[in-house]
Amino acid sequence: MVRAVSMSYWSKMRRTRADRVEDVELWRRAARDVAPLPGRAPPPERRHPAGPSGNAGGTPAVRTKPAAGPTPTPPPLDRLAGVDRATAERLKRGRRAIEARLDLHGLTQAEAHRALFGFVAGSRTAGRRCVLVITGHGRSSGGILKSAVPRWLHEPELRRHVLAIAPARPQHGGAGALYVLLRRLP
Repeated sequence: MVRAVSMSYWSKMRRTRADRVEDVELWRRAARDVAPLPGRAPPPERRHPAGPSGNAGGTPAVRTKPAAGPTPTPPPLDRLAGVDRATAERLKRGRRAIEARLDLHGLTQAEAHRALFGFVAGSRTAGRRCVLVITGHGRSSGGILKSAVPRWLHEPELRRHVLAIAPARPQHGGAGALYVLLRRLP
């Protein structure tokens, strides 16, 4: 049996400003011992009202803007000079021979970054052109390595080795893997 519930019931169920302030304070206590990742600045400190009245000592809460805006995303590697349309299409369709594979499953971010750098640099030195990097799909969060590996491939120390990247076809791991086309040795 379905009961009709009046709108006043739902309006009573809304959270009050005091509830939100308590949540912010709880979050501060939980996160006070957390340090930012290496190379990242801590987030700017925000002042929030101290009590249910919505103000702290009669002064309104001050919101601060982050020091820098979001970092621009670099252009996709498969659009770099030196990759013709036919080569890009063969890479995207999985039609290039995969000469080596790197599986990053079970590695921490630091271990995966080191492994990726060594693998890409070593593969290029060995004269390989197309390699497969398996990141995995990740669990419920969408995969830490799945989002980090393309970023790492854009870093200057790896970008000098990489000509193009493309998501792998299902037979090679699908969204949990990447084709990486390496530059030829000079």
